[in-house]
Amino acid sequence: MKSDDILLELRKFVAPEYVYGVDARFLAGSYCKRLGAERVFVATDAGMRKTPWLQELENSLQDEEIDYIVFDDISQNPRDFQVMEGARVYKEKQCNLILAIGGGSVMDCAKGIGIVATNNKRITLFEGIDKISNPSPPIICIPTTGGTSADVSQFAIINYFEQRYKMAIISKALVPDVALIDPFVLQSMDSYLTACTGMDALSHAFEAFVSNANSPFTDLYALEAIKLVHENLMINIDEPNNIQARGKTMLGSLYAGLAFSNASLGCVHSLAHSLGGYLDLPHGECNAILLPHVVDFNFNSAPGRYRRIADIMGIETHNLSDNQVKTHLSQYLISFRNALGINDTLKDKSVTPDIIPALSKKAIMDPCNATNPKSPVSKDLEFIYKEAL
Repeated sequence: MKSDDILLELRKFVAPEYVYGVDARFLAGSYCKRLGAERVFVATDAGMRKTPWLQELENSLQDEEIDYIVFDDISQNPRDFQVMEGARVYKEKQCNLILAIGGGSVMDCAKGIGIVATNNKRITLFEGIDKISNPSPPIICIPTTGGTSADVSQFAIINYFEQRYKMAIISKALVPDVALIDPFVLQSMDSYLTACTGMDALSHAFEAFVSNANSPFTDLYALEAIKLVHENLMINIDEPNNIQARGKTMLGSLYAGLAFSNASLGCVHSLAHSLGGYLDLPHGECNAILLPHVVDFNFNSAPGRYRRIADIMGIETHNLSDNQVKTHLSQYLISFRNALGINDTLKDKSVTPDIIPALSKKAIMDPCNATNPKSPVSKDLEFIYKEAL
């Protein structure tokens, strides 16, 4: 194949309708009305009540004279039983549309509630790829963090609490109908949440670009996401009210979401899902700790693609061997996350060698491994966890 040839095999690209820009959040009531809302199930968390965003949303619904209820019993790493309770309330209150406002946990839980409400089965039965028979009710998402991209993806991550791991549920049925993406709301995030969610977005873009299911469509979004997040994430922390930097990071998150929703992910996420579910840790923090070590594991299976990433991040690659570039990129990612304030190792997060086999046993079952550029076995995942201690 010549260097300028394009790939001609079949590819699909799935995305919701999305509106990006300052004040996008104020369109919530209008979109609910357009989608035929009679009673809206507003999914959120207790922390959102401390911001103006929830009250603004309620005002928007009231302006359109739309009835609604608020369900805020959603935690970090949303539990399977919270999904089931939300679905019970949704049906009991005879709602017909779900409006999620919050971070990835809220949006993932909202997606799970929609699945259960229309399929009438336990959420744990939908783990894996394309297990959803009946479509969810209409879902509108308003993300309030800059990194998870649940507002545009066909993924939902739910903590199977009794089994202590996060289930990945993947289906076109989980793509929201509308995403209202307003960078203005990112100003309510503290610096550590900003860092963690930004590293989540960066991990999405990395994994989408090196995924064995990549395509010209996803490559465009993944590379631009890496550029935007890398260049602007530190500014978000140093200047939290810099709306331009917030907007560029939010745009990077959007692009990363469109990329990974269609190219899928890899070992960073399979490891993070197991780790976060077992110890109830923030997802973005897990990704930030694991990313450099997964790059080290994967590099020789996709050296050209990792070189392109290194170039975008300003890392010198000219006249360097693949092993030298691998070392520079892995070390740079550690320095970058440390500069953002994410300084812990897995040991600092209470991971001990004796629990690593259990973590690896769960992680190897995660569907994200299928698109990792290097197919792992359980011992590989154990090795990565040990390297991250």
